[in-house]
Amino acid sequence: MRSCDKVSRRNRLVLEMDTTESSADRRLVVIAGPCVLEDVGLGLEIAEEMTRLAREKNFRYVFKSSFDKANRTQLTSYRGPGLEQGLADLETIKQAMSVPVLTDVHEAAQASRVAEVADVLQIPAFLCRQTDLICACGATGRVVNIKKGQFMAPADMAFAIEKARSAGARSVWATERGTFFGYGDLVVDMRSLRRMRGLDVPVVFDATHSIQQPGSGVGVTLGRPDDVPALVRAAVAVGIDALFIETHPDPRRAKSDAASQLPLRELPALLDQALRLHQLTQRLC
Repeated sequence: MRSCDKVSRRNRLVLEMDTTESSADRRLVVIAGPCVLEDVGLGLEIAEEMTRLAREKNFRYVFKSSFDKANRTQLTSYRGPGLEQGLADLETIKQAMSVPVLTDVHEAAQASRVAEVADVLQIPAFLCRQTDLICACGATGRVVNIKKGQFMAPADMAFAIEKARSAGARSVWATERGTFFGYGDLVVDMRSLRRMRGLDVPVVFDATHSIQQPGSGVGVTLGRPDDVPALVRAAVAVGIDALFIETHPDPRRAKSDAASQLPLRELPALLDQALRLHQLTQRLC
């Protein structure tokens, strides 16, 4: 039996992210972890703290990290431990913390192997039109999270969603992560969240990728993490099902996305704001 067939009832509720639940039961899902797996100890440290916060603050938690970052700016940039070691690390974190895990899939050939461990297979934004990749991930029967391309209108996500559904995905999520605004910057059109919600899928807001400044550094992507709290408040107020945050104990030392990850110590205060707004939004909707 594959490890993700052993997901607890609590974690099944996380993965289903049922938008038909009553307002009282529709807790915010928080997807959080380091951008890339650096070592299993770091992943366990972050997952342990996030699991503690999930219990304390009553949200649903999914651990996120990538075993391979195939879209790094420079050839020499750190990409991760690779498929086999990365999946072994994700399995360790999943079992130790009893949490579902999410990771990126960059190639169709990886999908079935990744699905042996990961509960959510994520399609990177740059690959959201890749039919073979989306269908391969959907065919595993796992949850598929599709990030909206920085170049796409929200309505166009309907076609990516249909690819995953038709292939057999258990559930499909759609993630907003900002739209290109000329060279070297992104903006978030909050209307995108409403429009993707109209596609009958749970909607995720990726707060930390939305503040990136692609190509603005010398061979690296810069970012404005000071904008994250305002964007989180706005997105939750509009109405989302899940919040995606990359976090690290010391982002300055992170091996990927050092300029956009949030310090782990800042998450409690940010999540307090998000959860209060989420509760209010549920009462208003």
